[in-house]
Parts: sequence; C-alpha cells; structure tokens
Amino acid sequence: MIKNHSYQVEVLWTGNTGQGTQCYRSYARSHQISIEGKPLILASSDPSFLGDKTKYNPEELLVASLASCHMLWYLHLCSEANIIVVNYCDRAIGKMIETKEGSGRFAEVILKPEITITSTSDPQVAKSLHEQAHHLCFIANSVNFSVRCEPSIES
Repeated sequence: MIKNHSYQVEVLWTGNTGQGTQCYRSYARSHQISIEGKPLILASSDPSFLGDKTKYNPEELLVASLASCHMLWYLHLCSEANIIVVNYCDRAIGKMIETKEGSGRFAEVILKPEITITSTSDPQVAKSLHEQAHHLCFIANSVNFSVRCEPSIES
C-alpha cells in the first residue's frame, strides 16, 4: 500500500536591510525556517554567496538531511538485527560544483558514520546494514547525485 506524506515548512526572508533587492549587495541572505511547534532554524546562504557564516545554509541542511535519514534507518535495521548500537556520530561531507554562471550542483555526499556496538553484536552484520539503510533512505532516494557511506565500526 502506498502512503502519501505531506511536509509543511515556512521559509521567511528576514534580510531586507531597507532597500529590498535593489542590487545584489543591498540585501542580506538571512531567513528563518519554521515548522509549527518546533524551534526556528536561522539560515542564510553560504558565505561564498554573501551569507552569514553563523547561520545554517541550504547546502549544509541537505547534507544533514542525508546523514540524519541514513542514521535513522540504520538504527532501525540494527534494532531488528539484534545489533546494539551505543554510539553513532557521522561527520558527513558534501561536495558541490559551482559553474562559471554561478549555478551549481552537488557531485556527491560521503557519509562517514563512526559507530560503537556492544561486544555481543556482530560487526560484519553491523557494517552490512549500511547498504540496506542507504536503499531505504527517503532523502538518498530523492537526490540525483552519489551518496556514499564509509562507516567505521568499533565494539
């Protein structure tokens, strides 16, 4: 049975410095992302595009979405396979190519989860579950670039 899901997000530009978008440098890229009942996410563009380096940018949030979705599927699969994960930290890296016209696209994202499992858990099974998590990840299934996973497992 196919289920449809809907996600409502509000993005509000907060970067009008009084001149609107009169010219490329006349406005800030600041905006806020909100979802009812959740804390605000303060965002901007990448500093390379005149953004505020103290705020999240869309590129970082895309990489975070991929890493988070993969982790959640992986933990689910581990719980079903009797693999007890006690620590999970991913230091994911997204690689984007900017064209001479100023546009760009992601070339790849590399997930680098560092996982600690109990000594009674099978490290080979733990490692193999990453492939299945990748194929189940909603976000990875929605992007048109390579998402690789380079896990390390310790017990």
